[in-house]
Amino acid sequence: MLRIWGRTNSINVQKVMWTVAELGLAHQRIDAGGRFGGLDSAEYGAMNPNRRVPTIDDGGVVLWESNACVRYFAARYGAGSLWAEDPAERAFADRWMDWQVASLLPDLGVAFWGLIRTPAAERDDAAIAAAAGRLGGLFGILDDALAGQDFITGSQFTMGDIPIGAACYRYQELPIERPRLPNLEAWYERLKRRAPFREHVMIPLS
Repeated sequence: MLRIWGRTNSINVQKVMWTVAELGLAHQRIDAGGRFGGLDSAEYGAMNPNRRVPTIDDGGVVLWESNACVRYFAARYGAGSLWAEDPAERAFADRWMDWQVASLLPDLGVAFWGLIRTPAAERDDAAIAAAAGRLGGLFGILDDALAGQDFITGSQFTMGDIPIGAACYRYQELPIERPRLPNLEAWYERLKRRAPFREHVMIPLS
């Protein structure tokens, strides 16, 4: 059976769990990381030398890096749905998945860690405010791209929506100022109608 190591409040684990739920894959999730520990064991290190979550084992296919796991599941089990058959459409999904890591993640990390995982007395409020401002601009880029279409690559929900959708939930839940972005907000409302998104992503930030 497919096994997934990771804790439910990790955004990277949430991407993988959301994907698995969209595809209806039988699986076992094993608590690891954070308060659960387990990442320092020799067994875990043999699977994932980075000692981070998630790690998956799908019948002997062992992978780490959340977006790689999302792509793997989409390619193996989601052809025609999460995995677009057209190479150009698939490349558009890839582009936004990489954008989530390279562009969104740095500032989202500053805001999230500063507001959720740092005691108030120790926060760098100026850094948090600056990151929030940059995030508004970045999500504005996505807002422009979503004009006239329902999802990241067009009319169909694909793997490209998953990493950014998980990031967007955190962005919407953080106590920061956000610009009005109607296309982004409409897309986010469409994601909220998906049961796997509600179950695996829309949980209290911690």
